[in-house]
Amino acid sequence: MIKEYIFENVKDFNLRHIFECGQCFRWNRQPDGSYSGQAWGRPANVSMDGSRVRVRALEKDGENGENGENFWREYFDLDRDYGSIKRILAEKDPVVAEAIKSGEGIRILHQEPWETIVSFIISSNNNIPRIKGCIERLAGLCGTFCGEFEGKAVYNVPAAEVLAKMEPGDLAPAGLGYRAAYLVKTARQVIASGDSFPPLRSLAGVGPKVESCIRLFGFGDLSSFPIDVWVRRVMSELYGFDEGDISGMQKFAADTFGPYGGIAQQYLFYYIREASKQ
Repeated sequence: MIKEYIFENVKDFNLRHIFECGQCFRWNRQPDGSYSGQAWGRPANVSMDGSRVRVRALEKDGENGENGENFWREYFDLDRDYGSIKRILAEKDPVVAEAIKSGEGIRILHQEPWETIVSFIISSNNNIPRIKGCIERLAGLCGTFCGEFEGKAVYNVPAAEVLAKMEPGDLAPAGLGYRAAYLVKTARQVIASGDSFPPLRSLAGVGPKVESCIRLFGFGDLSSFPIDVWVRRVMSELYGFDEGDISGMQKFAADTFGPYGGIAQQYLFYYIREASKQ
């Protein structure tokens, strides 16, 4: 059943900033400026008119409106005061103050941890269009069917239980390359760990950058400061760091941005990406 949720007077919220800041790969811009995708197996379309956010979602059987509204409120982190966070970051650092102007509507999504692990293992040494394609092909190959939405069949990423029973070659149609072996091994590690995830760095294909992304986007650790090629570039060009000085960048972020390092990272990431397009 399609249900609609309206959130009024939403501040510090911009669809393009949120869905195109590198934190998620399951949402795509539509001709009318809205975004369609899925979250936690819920296909949806999200649009905005002024400060009014509208979510049209294919809800699960038995889901009532209140539960659905609470889900989307949490997913978009609507109860967090990003205006206050932006003021704190801007007072601490003039570079971030300028970067905020470019991506002032960014919010950190509350993403499903396993999908985040899969997505960012796939993201390693990859670009966003190809990452999206890999994830969609993988989901269509062996993921859970979520329903028909906007004339398309929507699938979630395959569960760890599914991938653990496969071999890397079985995933060849998804075009993952060497990452297929990482996903299969990671799934087996997760299944073997029981009820809790094993330490992220112990997972196949998870290095420091991928771990930081998973902590921030999948586990809500807002202090996590992922450093990829774009962040190395912005830290070099705007702060004067040598691009190889990852530890120095991490220390600077922890000392300067503290518990909001991940939010600062997203403003910086979005800023340098947008600047590169000019």
